Amino acid sequence: MPQTLDAASVRIWCSRALEALGREREEIDAINVYPVADGDTGTNLYLTLESAAQAVEAVFAAHETGSSAPAAADAVRSMAHGALIGARGNSGTILAQLLRGMAERLCDGDHLAGALRRASALAREAVAHPVEGTILSVASAAAEAAESAPDDAARAAYEGARAALEATPGQLDVLSRAGVVDAGGRGLLAVLGALVEAVSGEAPVPPPLAHVRPGPEGLGAPAQPCADDGGPAFEVIYLLEAEDEAVARLRTRLDSLGDSLVVVGGDGLWNVHVHVDDAGAAVEAGVEAGRPYRIRITHFDLAAAPVREQVQRAVVVVVSGEGLAGLCAEAGATTVLARPGEPPVSGELVEAIRRAHAREVVLMPNSADLRHTAAAAAEQARTEGVRVALVPTRAAVQGIAALAVHEPDRRFDEDVVAMTAAAGATRYAEVTVAERQSWTTAGVCQEGDVLGLIDGDVAVIGTDLMTTATTVLDRMLAAGGELVTLVLGEGVADGDEVAAKLERHVRDTHLAVDTVLYRGGRGSTPLLIGVE
Repeated sequence: MPQTLDAASVRIWCSRALEALGREREEIDAINVYPVADGDTGTNLYLTLESAAQAVEAVFAAHETGSSAPAAADAVRSMAHGALIGARGNSGTILAQLLRGMAERLCDGDHLAGALRRASALAREAVAHPVEGTILSVASAAAEAAESAPDDAARAAYEGARAALEATPGQLDVLSRAGVVDAGGRGLLAVLGALVEAVSGEAPVPPPLAHVRPGPEGLGAPAQPCADDGGPAFEVIYLLEAEDEAVARLRTRLDSLGDSLVVVGGDGLWNVHVHVDDAGAAVEAGVEAGRPYRIRITHFDLAAAPVREQVQRAVVVVVSGEGLAGLCAEAGATTVLARPGEPPVSGELVEAIRRAHAREVVLMPNSADLRHTAAAAAEQARTEGVRVALVPTRAAVQGIAALAVHEPDRRFDEDVVAMTAAAGATRYAEVTVAERQSWTTAGVCQEGDVLGLIDGDVAVIGTDLMTTATTVLDRMLAAGGELVTLVLGEGVADGDEVAAKLERHVRDTHLAVDTVLYRGGRGSTPLLIGVE
């Protein structure tokens, strides 16, 4: 009987693939010489898969209170969507499209071999100018092998991909000169190996990790990044909300601007990847097509820049809202922006820790939901020789309080204790709008109700922001307090008037309590409150 996947198998596949890419990330990075020798293919694939795995776990978490497991279609669809929104780099973007192709067929009840065939075809359609000797060749070979043995499609796909990977140096001169196989194809082989384990329970024996082979010039290691190779200067990636017709025009426009163009997705949401000299023009093309966001621009010359000297200590903080990000950056912190519905994954936090380039790092997640993600990032950074302390902040106002007492010249342990104490002494609240009817600790709320949450629990259900906010403030200050921190979101109607009324309310009803106001900016919650 032709192989297929159920929800449990999809979950195991995600988990095992993430583990495999985690083990092999550095070695895959080391053989990354095409299309740009920037040494990040393994990392990009890992981050893409991490986003996919996170999405799958969210589906299973939503079913924990019920009696039934999620449907296979829900699991594989969430895997593809998670990969799409988290795709990084050329290979990560192609991997996201491969998963999307598989999801299309598996959701329609097709078997694994047919899903792999659709995945390969869809990935080639997404690449403006397909090149043999890359992840695309490995994917095609995997699909062909799977179709020849549908009853054992996963293992056949793996063996076909492995043979195709061995052949990549003979298909692409840059690989032959460097004496390596294609890095993207090597990462895909790891993902397919995890698929074998998910459906059979037995993991195949992988080839040597780095898989470096002597090239015609006698090289024993991959070429180093070269900033002056005549290629484009920037990598531009963004998510895009746009219609199909607009995306077709965008492809043509971006193809004229640069190379390595990959546009993946569908149903109104796309992930765009391109290498260009004019990064601004690439972003402007996205604006003309629809709404681009999560824009990432990387200058390839930075790979060849001299390594800057490490600082002794840095603070890395997760924030929601561009205004808060600017505020924390002004205080000297390295920030990670968490957008609504798109919490950062551990790889993004690790990247921020690396970007801080410090021997000692204080990490603040500013969310209870990110505690495990932050802990995983801290553990990874420690294996890279960075001393990391996790201050378990649960809200941005706690992070602001901790930053206020941060002293980089103090002993690390003393600084961490002081920041932890400041965060712990700050009660926090959030005023937001209910998106749907639900049960809460304060009763049943309806869609559109204004909710006041104190220390993470719903305490007030109201009809307007001002009344709910003053009620929350009074409840918090009933236990005492010396300083109120207000963080006002960008989307609050009559924001200046609301801020003035709240400040006046504190001043008139709570003696000797000071108030400080910050603007959360785009992407922040309507109102955050901190009481110290």
